[in-house]
Amino acid sequence: MIDVSKDKPAADIGLFEKWLSLWVALAIGAGVGLGAILPDAFAALAAMEYASVNLPVAVLIWAMVYPMMISVDFTSLARVHEKPKGLIITLIVNWLIKPFTMAALAVVFFEFVFAPFIEPEDAVQYIAGLIILGAAPCTAMVFVWSQLTKGDPNYTLVQVAANDVIMVFAFAPIVAILLGVTDITVPWDTLLLSVLLYVVIPLIAGVATRLWLTRGRERASGEARVAGFTGRVKPASVIGLIATVALLFGFQGDVILDRPLVIAMIAVPLLIQAYGIFAVAYAAAWAWKTPHAIAAPCALIGTSNFFELAVAVAIVLFGVNSGAALATVVGVLVEVPVMLSLVALANRTRHLFPAE
Repeated sequence: MIDVSKDKPAADIGLFEKWLSLWVALAIGAGVGLGAILPDAFAALAAMEYASVNLPVAVLIWAMVYPMMISVDFTSLARVHEKPKGLIITLIVNWLIKPFTMAALAVVFFEFVFAPFIEPEDAVQYIAGLIILGAAPCTAMVFVWSQLTKGDPNYTLVQVAANDVIMVFAFAPIVAILLGVTDITVPWDTLLLSVLLYVVIPLIAGVATRLWLTRGRERASGEARVAGFTGRVKPASVIGLIATVALLFGFQGDVILDRPLVIAMIAVPLLIQAYGIFAVAYAAAWAWKTPHAIAAPCALIGTSNFFELAVAVAIVLFGVNSGAALATVVGVLVEVPVMLSLVALANRTRHLFPAE
């Protein structure tokens, strides 16, 4: 059992947080089962999308992100430059290391290790999908992982914003270089809509809520009221996570049941990449004496992926039924269990980092 709430005061542990790994495991099973039993219902939910962004999932992610956005204090953002270590580590890992290690692992496994078990043309497709996934760092879910590790909400917002800006300019060239393709078409509507839905709208809602809670109050009183309110709405974040997991696994339940061996093979390099990238970023943060509230989110950002963008690009380049699209979907399936295990690891190693 993964207890993501380690090191939390007992009074601050909610039922959903304390047993989060159990709820997620049940959600995975329920999603796969319901996807097989009620395929038409899940097909209807999957069809509710615009620019490759599924709207029901977007609403659930909004519920996950909103509680943390309330904690963002814009008066503190001006001082983020005084603590540049976490941002430097995030950007180096995400843009100078992660895309290239993912490409290398994809080639090793699908051109050599798994070559006897798959067709060469399928191997090329899986490699392409993994490369696309590795070049798209997380935008939305990292707010959830940061919250579960008691990350600094202000700093996490800056890290995500910096990655989004760089992604606009660097994603297509990196994918083009690694795929050997020069005519990469970035689905700008997917990229911009995702940032709008997952970052801008919940941030505006969080800031408005914070202003309402602190209006006309002294700072200490206002912060106490903010803390009380976020404590009451935090269960919505965890419920949103569980429901998102159930939906995602329900959408892909038929793929999991029909092609379990292929799913397992694609998952192997993804798992190595995730744990390896986290180890590199987390160790760098520890060696640089970065506070845990910054170190944990900076390592988790590189580990997680912007799967909406990756899936959309794979479909645009190779088709909806391609091996490349399947590889990006497997990235979605393995992400939540992997990230929960890393959240637990980060919480258990908090004592190794400076508190401030």
